[in-house]
Amino acid sequence: MAYTKELSFSYRNPTRIVFGEGSALNVVWEMEALGVTRALIVTDEGLMKTDLPERIREALGDKCVGIFGEVQPDSGVHIVQRGVEVAQELGADILVSLGGGSSIDTAKAMTIVLKGGGKLADYLTKPIEGPLMPHIAIPTTAGTGSEVTWIAVVKDHEQGVKHVFLSDQIFPKLAILDPQMTVGLPPLVTASTGMDAMCHAVEGIASVIGEPIADALNLHAIRLIMEYLPRCVEQGDDLLARGQQMIAATMAGVGFGNSLLGIVHAMAHVVGGRHGIPHGIANGILLPYGMRYNLDTCPDRYALVAEAMAVREKGMSEKEAATSAVDAIWEFTKRMGHPQRLRDVGVPKEDLEACAAGTLTEPNMFTNPRPGELNEVLKVLQEAW
Repeated sequence: MAYTKELSFSYRNPTRIVFGEGSALNVVWEMEALGVTRALIVTDEGLMKTDLPERIREALGDKCVGIFGEVQPDSGVHIVQRGVEVAQELGADILVSLGGGSSIDTAKAMTIVLKGGGKLADYLTKPIEGPLMPHIAIPTTAGTGSEVTWIAVVKDHEQGVKHVFLSDQIFPKLAILDPQMTVGLPPLVTASTGMDAMCHAVEGIASVIGEPIADALNLHAIRLIMEYLPRCVEQGDDLLARGQQMIAATMAGVGFGNSLLGIVHAMAHVVGGRHGIPHGIANGILLPYGMRYNLDTCPDRYALVAEAMAVREKGMSEKEAATSAVDAIWEFTKRMGHPQRLRDVGVPKEDLEACAAGTLTEPNMFTNPRPGELNEVLKVLQEAW
C-alpha cells in the first residue's frame, strides 16, 4: 500500500465505545459518569412496537424523563424540530438515541438546535457551536456507523433532498454496541444495513483523502463483513456474528468519518431522497456500479479491497483484482437476497437524469477518485437501473 511523502491528515475518533452483550442495560452508569440526570430517549416508530425502548427506560430508572418515539426512516427536519420541543418541555439534559441511523442522526441534529436555537436548516450555512448537549448512541442496526461520526444526514421531505451536517461538535459522547439490540432485525434490513457498512469501507479505501489509520479500519471492516454479515442474515440470533458485524460497522464508521466517501453515497443520497429508497438498499444496489466507474482511476485501491474480500488470486494484476472485487460485491448481495437494480425498488427510469444532476453537487462527490460529468453519472445510473 503506497502513500506519497506529501501525505498529511487529521484523524478524528473522540467517541468512547463500549461493546458487550447486555451492555445497553448499563446505560445509567455511563450517564451518571457524564454528570447528567435527565435523559430523553430518541427512537423510531418501528422500535416503539417492540420492547426495546421500554427496556432502556427501565434501565435508566428515574433518570429517564420520557421517550420521543416519532422518528421515521429518512428522518426529517420537521421531526427534529418536534424532538427539540419535547426535549425542552421535559427539561432533558442528555439524549439517548436508540435505533438505526435515522434515530441517531435525529438526536445529533436535535443537539444542534437545542444549543443554538432557530431551525435546523439555519445550520447549513451557520456555524455549529458547542459544547452541545451530551448524546449516548445505542445502535440497533449494524451499518450506518453514525454512532461514531461527526456527520448527520436529515431529509427535507418538502424539497425531497437530504441535508448533510458536519461538525466535530456532534460526535456522540458514547456509543454502546450491544449485539442483543440487533437480533430482531429481519433478514433484508440486516443485509441492507450491513451493505451500508460495506459501502462505507469500500468508498473510504478509494477516497482521495484516504490515510493509513482509516485504511486499516476500513480493510478489516471488509474482512469482518464478508465473514459475518451472511451469518447474521441466515441466522438472526447468532450473537457472535451480530457482535462482529456491529464492530465492523463501527470500524467502518470511524474509517469513513476520516476518509469520507464517494460517488456511491452521492448517488444514494439523491436517489433515496427523491424516491424514499432506504439508504442501505440504495448503497447496496449502487456500490458495484460506482466501483466500476472508478475502477480505471484507482485499481490499486480496489485491489486492496479484493484482498480483504479474499477474492484476489495469485498472479492477478491490480486491475484484474479490482474487477474481481466488483464481481464479488454483486455475488455477495445476490447471496443475501438484496435487491440488485434500481428498478427493483421503484425508481422510475425517466428520473435518472435528474438524479445524475443532483449527484454532481452532492458533497460526497468531492472526495471521489474520479470527477463526474452529467453524462458519465447518468450512464452509471442507467446501468444500475
